[in-house]
Amino acid sequence: MQLIFERPNFAFQISNMQVSQNKILITGATQGIGLEMARRFSALNNEIITVGRNKQKLQELSDSDPNIFPFPCDLSQPEEVIRLKEFVMKQHPDLNMLINNAGIQYNYVFEGGSAITQKIQDEIQVNLVAPIQLINALIPVLQKNEAPTIVNVSSGLAIVPKASAPVYCASKAAIHIFTKSLRYQLPYFKVFEILPSLVDTEMTKGRGSNKISPEQLVTEFIHGLKKDTLEINIQKVKLLRVINRVSPVLADRIMKGVTQ
Repeated sequence: MQLIFERPNFAFQISNMQVSQNKILITGATQGIGLEMARRFSALNNEIITVGRNKQKLQELSDSDPNIFPFPCDLSQPEEVIRLKEFVMKQHPDLNMLINNAGIQYNYVFEGGSAITQKIQDEIQVNLVAPIQLINALIPVLQKNEAPTIVNVSSGLAIVPKASAPVYCASKAAIHIFTKSLRYQLPYFKVFEILPSLVDTEMTKGRGSNKISPEQLVTEFIHGLKKDTLEINIQKVKLLRVINRVSPVLADRIMKGVTQ
């Protein structure tokens, strides 16, 4: 079944998501989830713009794969978002998919007067403000191309938080609600959200157990993309959402005991 939405000067045809022959921008692409996404989507015959802070890693990735175009960028700096927008508009006007993957998490407590102001600011900027700014900046490019798509990576912690990372949980909860609202505003876009469980990455080193690999996450993501599953719950998040729906008190009790 195909749905057609009309706007002045535009007619968009919405059909099942294709996972090949796209131009995709991925943030946080030098390691972990973003790196695996870049590799897998390139293998599926897509062109990838990889964004990250490590210029050397970006260049090495590009040198190893002709489908990958590197762009060093620190998304914690608002002016860098503007620079990225200008790069895309000039050199990649055929961009049709944006994946907001970059994220940071710090574990800290507010009691005790520790110096955490900069950590708070960085988490909110990278996890929430930068994705919103980037979406706003790139919508004019995305909407001119076939199958315009936005993917936001949030977390199972957007549904039920843990005690040790309150600002991270809040930023991901905000992205979760923002994504739903954006989906209402942009019916002619595909707006996906990935809600992972704990993934084995550099960010989670030393935290938790029974982690899933980036490869497992990306496999489930691509499967959900093909099926047009707009909220893609990964692994244990499926169970967490069921528990939270049946008994929010039990879900809170489970996550309250998570200390890492």
